[in-house]
Amino acid sequence: MSDQGPDLRSGGEPEGAVEIHEHQEAVSRDVRTEEMVFNMGPQHPATHGVLRVAVRTDGEYVRALQPHVGNLHRCVEKIGESLPYYQWVPYLDRMDYLAAICNEHVGCMAIERLGGLEVPERAEYIRVITAEVQRILSHLMAIGVYGLDLGAFTPFLHQFRERERGMDLLDHLSGGRLLYHYIRIGGVKRDVSQDWLDELEAWLADVERRLPEYNTLLLHNRVFQERTFHVGLMDREVATRWGVTGPALRAAGVDWDCRRDAPYSIYDRFDFDVPCGASDIGGEVGDCFQRHWVRVREIEESLKIIRQALAQMPEGPVMGRVPKGFKPPAGEVYVRGENPRGELACYMVSVGKSDKAWRARCRGPSFSNIACITEVAEGQLIGDLVALIGSLDIVLGEVDR
Repeated sequence: MSDQGPDLRSGGEPEGAVEIHEHQEAVSRDVRTEEMVFNMGPQHPATHGVLRVAVRTDGEYVRALQPHVGNLHRCVEKIGESLPYYQWVPYLDRMDYLAAICNEHVGCMAIERLGGLEVPERAEYIRVITAEVQRILSHLMAIGVYGLDLGAFTPFLHQFRERERGMDLLDHLSGGRLLYHYIRIGGVKRDVSQDWLDELEAWLADVERRLPEYNTLLLHNRVFQERTFHVGLMDREVATRWGVTGPALRAAGVDWDCRRDAPYSIYDRFDFDVPCGASDIGGEVGDCFQRHWVRVREIEESLKIIRQALAQMPEGPVMGRVPKGFKPPAGEVYVRGENPRGELACYMVSVGKSDKAWRARCRGPSFSNIACITEVAEGQLIGDLVALIGSLDIVLGEVDR
């Protein structure tokens, strides 16, 4: 045994081991950790736009974090106070450019309420149909790109197949593929044809058929679950305190959807469910996985709303009577709607006898949704920051406005 050295299994140590251990302990007593501050963005692809996040770390853990916004500021609100109402509507498309139709919908509702204008029934149905198509397209983008953020390239390609066809639908109506200016003050730009409705029905069927495929690629993927379970936890108290809305709020367990609980347009005529975070769907209420799950389920609910709207849609005009040189009476309105990322609200003030708003203010959901990471990211691993920011699905054009 002497030729083989001491038996380490019996607790023996090689010669000199005691001196080595004493040296290591002495060195460890002299080690001092130091926090490091670095910037994530504004060119980092995982920030989903020109967002700079200053991160203070201690080793692999985030100790503090501060998002810096404003790199994409374009004065949308000031422009709304400098141009006639009808000229301001196209600028709303450019805030959340992944939900342009929804932006137009809320903005036009605010202007119409300010001026006491009525929208024809058929136009209301077309607005809801196109807004829900836009919601599906936005969620397809969010789901696909979120997989890309976490290293899964294949789901991104699959979901863009359906997204491209959906963009073609809106292109055939408006002439634009991203920014539409289709919803106008008093109605919509043009009526839908039977060919367009047939194309819409075929697309809805394909999206519904493909959803299980998307879930197999991401939602039920073990690696994806490991990256999102119990990561980026946001409870209902944090979500409400920061003003978080939309899928991020519902994933935190707050059962609130503006379409159902503060109905606008004709949403009160439709039957649909509001997906919320729960303990029995995987992960934890308010984590990254459940935010992703809520968006997947919302696609299914949008399909239900569109089909109900198609079945109920009456014949008739698609534009109401809007006076030439439209000048609403003095007053103020606050109108909100459920966009893909949360509640978009427009506050408008008219002093009367003017074709321009005295005050045009927009409340974008992405601003509050990204602000909450100041608190939510504390204690997270640096590698999980990408998962957290991606799960919030922000658009910087809406944050900065």
